[in-house]
Amino acid sequence: MPYRFSVAVVLWFVAMGAGAESISYTRDVQPILTEKCVACHACYDSPCQLNLGSAEGVSRGANKTPVYDGGRTQATDTTRLFLDAHGPLAWQRKGFYSVLDAQSGQAALMARMLELGEQNPVEPNAKLPDSVKLGVDRPNTCPVPGEFDTYAKTHAHEGMPLGVTGLTPPELQTLKSWLAAGAPLDQQVLQANDIELAQAKQWEDLLNAPGARESLVARWLYEHLFLAHLYFQNGDNRHFFQVVRSRTPSGTAVDLIASRRPNDDPGVVFYYRLIPVQGVIVHKTHITYPLSAQKLARVKELFYGNDWQVLASPGYGPQRRANPFETFAAIPARARYQFMLENAEYFVQTFIRGPVCRGQIATDVIRDNFWVMFQDPDHDLFITDPNYRGQITDKLALPGQLDDLSATLSLWRTYRDKRNEYEAARQDAYADAPAPSWSHIWAGNDNAVLSIFRHYDSATVKKGLIGEVPQTIWWMDYPLLERTYYQLVVNFDVFGNVSHQAQTRLYFDLIRNGAEQNFLRLMPPDAREAILADWYQNSGKLKVWMDYQDIDDDSPTGLTLPETDAKNGFAKQLLERYAGFNMRPDPINRCVDGACYRRNFPKPQQDAEQALSRLTNKPGAGLKVIQHLPEATMVRVEEGDGSVDFYSLLRNRAHTNVAFMMGESLRYQPGLDTLTVYPGVMSSYPNFMFNVPVAQVPAFVAAMEQVRDDAAFELLVKQWGVRRTHPEFWRYFHDLDRYIQRTEPVEAGILDMNRYENL
Repeated sequence: MPYRFSVAVVLWFVAMGAGAESISYTRDVQPILTEKCVACHACYDSPCQLNLGSAEGVSRGANKTPVYDGGRTQATDTTRLFLDAHGPLAWQRKGFYSVLDAQSGQAALMARMLELGEQNPVEPNAKLPDSVKLGVDRPNTCPVPGEFDTYAKTHAHEGMPLGVTGLTPPELQTLKSWLAAGAPLDQQVLQANDIELAQAKQWEDLLNAPGARESLVARWLYEHLFLAHLYFQNGDNRHFFQVVRSRTPSGTAVDLIASRRPNDDPGVVFYYRLIPVQGVIVHKTHITYPLSAQKLARVKELFYGNDWQVLASPGYGPQRRANPFETFAAIPARARYQFMLENAEYFVQTFIRGPVCRGQIATDVIRDNFWVMFQDPDHDLFITDPNYRGQITDKLALPGQLDDLSATLSLWRTYRDKRNEYEAARQDAYADAPAPSWSHIWAGNDNAVLSIFRHYDSATVKKGLIGEVPQTIWWMDYPLLERTYYQLVVNFDVFGNVSHQAQTRLYFDLIRNGAEQNFLRLMPPDAREAILADWYQNSGKLKVWMDYQDIDDDSPTGLTLPETDAKNGFAKQLLERYAGFNMRPDPINRCVDGACYRRNFPKPQQDAEQALSRLTNKPGAGLKVIQHLPEATMVRVEEGDGSVDFYSLLRNRAHTNVAFMMGESLRYQPGLDTLTVYPGVMSSYPNFMFNVPVAQVPAFVAAMEQVRDDAAFELLVKQWGVRRTHPEFWRYFHDLDRYIQRTEPVEAGILDMNRYENL
């Protein structure tokens, strides 16, 4: 169904609403849904696939089939809003059912769910009963209208909004009146303004320029930006755009090609188009990328600054998907790598954010906190040595293109062996190259060093080096960075079957190991085995023996590091050399001279940060409160002038290794867990929040230090905790959104509360 059909749908919505002028969906209803519903009902992990961030999502309704199903044996149909169908009838053919229509004399399903929640209000700031199942693992009940009476009897306390302080009486009345009037929808499609249209035309001209070289570059750029929320220089700061493939050229209505993956054969002549992102912006899918005249000039410089030719179009198909290094071999490797390096934060964010929403397929293969740096292009043999590049390109193919269940194990072994052949060849080539030194580590801009924090099935990526020195550090070259991007983003199909998902997860384990092994090249040869053994304890030793290429423990390093504790010695030098890339200093976690606070802040806030620093660099065996905290806890600090600041308490769970797909709990080392405390909101998925006046922060920290058991933690939560049932829950929760809007306005979006715990 072409994209332009959604305009017709909107016009139909307007016509249907002509008789209900007293209530406007756009003015009156969507703001309520945004405030109280979108925090759960957005993206693919929306309960029952009910997406309430737009008129099209509301009219689409619900679907019993879960998008996330790690055990399905066959891939399922894609159900991407604004892409795979348009209008209620088209979605009904895909298994969706209305939550707005009254049926058989009964009110609309949405109205009945709201009424059930109104009849069974939560007890203010009390813990919910255990019978109310919460979180992303909650069973997907999804009653159709005819099943609601049974649902209400068995789930009396699970009306909407679920397990949280409900709507205000005026909000409820507005929604009830709107539903009683037939739920008219008047939302208009977001349109670009003149400034944005002019810049979009420039980028469309670039992407659709004639010529074989131009077509190949455009294809590579599209595959690397299809997930981005693009924004224009001097454009409306509420407008974001996405690049799509359309059957129609610039200047005409967009007719979307809804391919399963961005690198699938479009099947027809097509054009790249930039269209506005529709609906409410939610933080978990909001991966921003700026477009400007400078960016446009840089792209032209990188990709067309040298004279190179395309001998033949690479075409499409499984082999082209499996090996982007072959597919795009004609494009200079330096141009491809340099583009990714200069935008490294964006690319690493795509690994674990975006429309996948739930990233455990990627995140259970990484540690809870680590740093990432990149190999300089001048010292990356894939970039500098054409003979080496030709020898190893075929070994860089990626699994997951075939999803035959019976062949899953054999496919895994084939790609594991191919990858290890590559690692052996790489090891030999670098053994003959100059020893790695500081000049081999890229330092081109503020994307040079990144910090990653895993929160079980999600993660956060930030520029700079944050937190205490982590257990592992990754050093990525171009083959590692590009393979990760294609494996976890371009080629990953959230609607795929268990074979596809298993192959994706297993190969990412090899990528992580490759980034670790590359880092070991910087360490003294005699220290490498001990560092590797620390990363792969217990069962990890078996994985090292079974699946990984042996490390190089002979070739020298070009760095001068201490003989003992070389990794921490390297980290200290890294922090000194890359201090300019730490946009915000981190004295709370890396205290110097006893001043564990930011120097340019008022005295009450300095005292608060000094107190919070006592929670860092301590293992869970000594700081017992860590065992009671979820992965990402927010501390809302009320300043004396009425302003609000936030700190994130990030629980770093320790493991003997992260090398296996199953049995994570068996490798967990709770006594070694630590906390990172950092200013700001460091998660799209807050797990809990404490509200603490700035003068009480020292007392709050002291109380945390005294927690020894469940009873003491319960007292802590009672005094400062913001439970889902707190009367001011929504105000406090959306203060998180407002804080991001104030401090990083381009990055702002509605946060997700599906993982907000019932502490």
